[in-house]
Amino acid sequence: MSRISTAPRDQPTAAHALLKRLSEHGVEKVFGVVGREAASILFDEQDGVEFVLTRHEFTAGVAADVLARITGRPQACWATLGPGMTNLSTGMATSMLDRSPVIALAAQSESHDIFPNDTHQCLDLVKIAEPMSKYAAELQRPAEITDLVDSAVAAAMTEPVGPSFISLPVDLLGSSDGVDLTQDHGPARTPQKPIGAVQPGWEQDADRAAELLSGAEHPVFVVGAAAIRSGAVDAIRALAERLNVPVITTYIAKGVLPHGHDLNYGAVTGYMDGILGFPALETLFGPADVILTLGYDYAEDLRPSMWERGLEKKTVRISPTANPVPRVYRPSVDVVTDVLAFVEHIDAATADLPAKVRHDITPLRECIAELLADPQEYEDGMRVHQVMDSMNTVMAETAAPGEGTIVSDIGFFRHYGVLFARADQPFGFLTSAGCSSFGYGIPAAIGAQLARPGQPTFLIAGDGGFHSNSADLETIARLGLPIVTVVVNNDTNGLIELYQNMGHQRSHDPAIKFTGVDFVALAEANGVEATKVASREELLAALRKGAELGRPYLIEVPINYDFTTGGFGALKI
Repeated sequence: MSRISTAPRDQPTAAHALLKRLSEHGVEKVFGVVGREAASILFDEQDGVEFVLTRHEFTAGVAADVLARITGRPQACWATLGPGMTNLSTGMATSMLDRSPVIALAAQSESHDIFPNDTHQCLDLVKIAEPMSKYAAELQRPAEITDLVDSAVAAAMTEPVGPSFISLPVDLLGSSDGVDLTQDHGPARTPQKPIGAVQPGWEQDADRAAELLSGAEHPVFVVGAAAIRSGAVDAIRALAERLNVPVITTYIAKGVLPHGHDLNYGAVTGYMDGILGFPALETLFGPADVILTLGYDYAEDLRPSMWERGLEKKTVRISPTANPVPRVYRPSVDVVTDVLAFVEHIDAATADLPAKVRHDITPLRECIAELLADPQEYEDGMRVHQVMDSMNTVMAETAAPGEGTIVSDIGFFRHYGVLFARADQPFGFLTSAGCSSFGYGIPAAIGAQLARPGQPTFLIAGDGGFHSNSADLETIARLGLPIVTVVVNNDTNGLIELYQNMGHQRSHDPAIKFTGVDFVALAEANGVEATKVASREELLAALRKGAELGRPYLIEVPINYDFTTGGFGALKI
């Protein structure tokens, strides 16, 4: 195949057409790292599309993931060929397992020189992307780029939402062959919300669900993120309040009901009994006789085994996708439809139903309140529950009602965030429930702050995950994002230490222990003001300062987990 020459500067190219169509689909940001394809694309030639340079392609993928998740609109990430794409792949996997409509783009070798695993930096990018994407294709002719973008957006916005991928040979990207920006390709049909499956006759299944709900003594709603994507939050809240039904959520659906709402029974994690030293899962689910899983997604890590406690239960699964895991979850009634449509249907079907008497979880709430109020000063470092309570306090002081975001990186501390972090709006607490990759926190906080520029963003990260991706502190500083970062530091991969103790009743330090890192100096070297604190009083003062600064701020907090106390000894995951 002969090389297609780069177009003269005054002629539109595939790169121009790519950015134009992305903009028409509502893409506002392209996060990434550019390589030699810079000869073919500049990114500043399309109004409304901003390129955000990151230090690592994983950061680009996760930032696009979170921005897309919060806005509900596709966002994009970019990598150069070869290692750029392999770095980006973990970000793609994150948006796949965490369900965000990301358009992932990567440069490829010249079209005449694509010999994967033989040409310099040339890999089969489509084959790399296929297992972790909704759509993967390589540009063959410059004039087809608009069609590829349309296909990518349509796939990304179909439930379960996820990333689409386009491989872009650098010579075709810079070519004008057949490219006509005045050609009418029709409007960019970006769905207003993700498109899901609708099973014929779902209304009859919904009526069966209404009968189960009507006959239930202690029903519970278990809510996943697909309910948020469907626009069902207000309807779920109204239905729960009318029928007095408690709401439990997955990690990333926190905020469906505000933090202090009496029907908000919280998000659950398999670690909660050990953290609390209390039979929390039995308290939450034991008395329930009917469970409606609204927008349930197995990838969100709320497993059926968590609710299969106490009374024998009838379950109703409501989802915009067919059940992918019947081996572990076979509901009594399976309703495949839009979650909002189901909630509206069942609201009408139960219009005359009196309110339920919900089961009481006062002992659990008292246990949580007592733990969070822990006044003890520990010589070996603060405890994570004290850190989370301090973050909640300052979030409540600084955020307007219904606003604010707490982001958690990955580690054992994350499960304290799942249980205790304040979330007063959908996606008010962000973590990676599906992929759970170290280093998630910084890019997720970047995406959250860009999505909600007028609201406070707090990030909690462990020393292990944080330092795996800490180079993008410079990105936070360069963008001037007022993110307050709390690094809980025990110089250890704490979650792995827990597993070692569970399996061997001891830990093996070479597999989990790090030498100390001065995170204050690291932050300052990247242009971020920082401090180190040792007590709750000092942490509260630092959080308040960070919230008022209007620019990035980092707080290092020495912490310690004591896996020999509480419920950790009997914990089973």
